[in-house]
Amino acid sequence: MECLTSTLELFADDRKSTKISVSVIIPVRDEEENLGRCLGALQNMSEVYVVDSGSTDATVEVARDYGAKVVQFRYSGGWPKKRQWAMENLSFANDWILLVDADEVVTPELEREIQVAVANPDLTGYRIRLQMRFMGRCLRHAGATFEKLCLFRKGDGEFECRVEEQDGSMCDMEVHEHMMVRGKTATLRQSLRHENVSDLSRYISKHNEYSNWEAAVWKRGKSDLSLKPAFFGTQAQRRRWLREKFFWMPGSSLFFFLYRYILKMGFLDGTPGLIYCGMQGIQFFHIKAKIFELRRTAVSNRPAC
Repeated sequence: MECLTSTLELFADDRKSTKISVSVIIPVRDEEENLGRCLGALQNMSEVYVVDSGSTDATVEVARDYGAKVVQFRYSGGWPKKRQWAMENLSFANDWILLVDADEVVTPELEREIQVAVANPDLTGYRIRLQMRFMGRCLRHAGATFEKLCLFRKGDGEFECRVEEQDGSMCDMEVHEHMMVRGKTATLRQSLRHENVSDLSRYISKHNEYSNWEAAVWKRGKSDLSLKPAFFGTQAQRRRWLREKFFWMPGSSLFFFLYRYILKMGFLDGTPGLIYCGMQGIQFFHIKAKIFELRRTAVSNRPAC
């Protein structure tokens, strides 16, 4: 019996030693539907933080059931927002950090690639492609597959701050701010699977907050952004260059829809592709309408002569 106990203890220690030396940050708010699937795919990561914002559902209970460390973030405006705050204030056990959203899943293939990637002493960060599943269908067109730099060495990465005048109406975590990493980076071959099971009402609600933020950024105009728009740069730089060049065109919302649905062949993704492209075009329209509202409010608030 004593021999059996010793064997089991050695087996448990061996399993612990196979953990991947990466600390994961998952920002959440009312994500009980998505979080279990996300955490279930992260069991081989040695440390997982779930950064909550006062969820009213069972998000916290789900996180604790999977052994994640739960911390609360209360946003009152300004900078930093949730993920940057976590990077600045949490104590991490590992030298590498992975940023994952609750509706994203690390596949076994990606996990194995991450394990090899973090052992490379020559690189500081990695971009990972996002493969989106929308309304029950994997979107292979419509420009829905993009890269984000979300795996990096601790202390060598931070989010750009595109606008400091932010409030609770703009979402409490980073929207389209990009991660800036000091040192050499590369792109992993495997994709991070995006599987949002929430309904369209939740999708629209979240993107309403995103458009509030976008309107504030665009209203401010050109600035010395950390990530420079460049057609021949990274995918993120190219996407920002295209948005900057075409955003102010008359009818850009319709153009953006046609670009994704026709030129990027979103029509090949069926009805979900049509809805996705339509939502993207509507998002553009919402941003421009809110910029008009912000400018109109600023003019009306000026003191009379």
